[in-house]
Amino acid sequence: MSKTLKIGVLGCASIAERYVLPALQGLSEFEIIGIASRNKEKAHMFAEKFNSKAYFSYESLVDDASIDAVYIPLPNSLHYEWVKKALLAKKHVLVEKSLACHKDEVIELNKLAKNNGLALVENFQFRFHSQLETIKRIIDEGTIGELRSVRSTFGFPPFPDADNIRYNKALGGGALLDAGAYPLKISQMLLGENISIKAAQLTIPESYDVDIWGTAFLQQDHGNLSSQIVFGFDHYYQNSIEVLGNKGKLSTNRIFTAPPGYNPVVNLETSAGMESLTLD
Repeated sequence: MSKTLKIGVLGCASIAERYVLPALQGLSEFEIIGIASRNKEKAHMFAEKFNSKAYFSYESLVDDASIDAVYIPLPNSLHYEWVKKALLAKKHVLVEKSLACHKDEVIELNKLAKNNGLALVENFQFRFHSQLETIKRIIDEGTIGELRSVRSTFGFPPFPDADNIRYNKALGGGALLDAGAYPLKISQMLLGENISIKAAQLTIPESYDVDIWGTAFLQQDHGNLSSQIVFGFDHYYQNSIEVLGNKGKLSTNRIFTAPPGYNPVVNLETSAGMESLTLD
């Protein structure tokens, strides 16, 4: 018998308000029970908007036995602490990327979730979008032949607010943990998880205390496929992937952040000519 999953939310982030919570409201499998914020005014505002209960501390929400799962859109530096507390409270977790700021924290959280039989999901929306499904199908069908390389870029102009959390080292800011996480994730999905960084650079300008842009070259540990990635906060807007095979190539736009109602286009080029596929 199916059960409605009762969800609590830690924090009042913009991504939660604009995308995740409206999506949850539209699905019968989920019910938003409560939203926690250390700012009482924000907690009340979000709770009223999403027809749920306001909590005035993260602890009170995590300790609520009526909640099955927790969604965590907090700054990166707070992910490890609150993911761990939620898992110890026997709650499933959906957390915004990046899961944590350090590798040993990520390993610990994954082990804790596995040992307790709990779901721990890092929220890369593009993994579940029809755009990626179409790309993988074209590759699997051999339309572009044997893969040769993957190139991926996620970069955007500077944020208008100088106090943006992405510029704050103490909050886990920096381009790598934000924009860079996306092309790294898609490299894993197309090259396999056994890949290594062969070359990389991060740039920290004098006026910042976090990395603002970077590049990397990754290669399979037991194969010849490679991935080139570029990411940053001071770029001409790019949100793309190009997959090159020995018989053709494909590329697409808005691979990482296609909003609701957007129709992505996959461009396919082979000896038969060029074709643009507009997706739902």
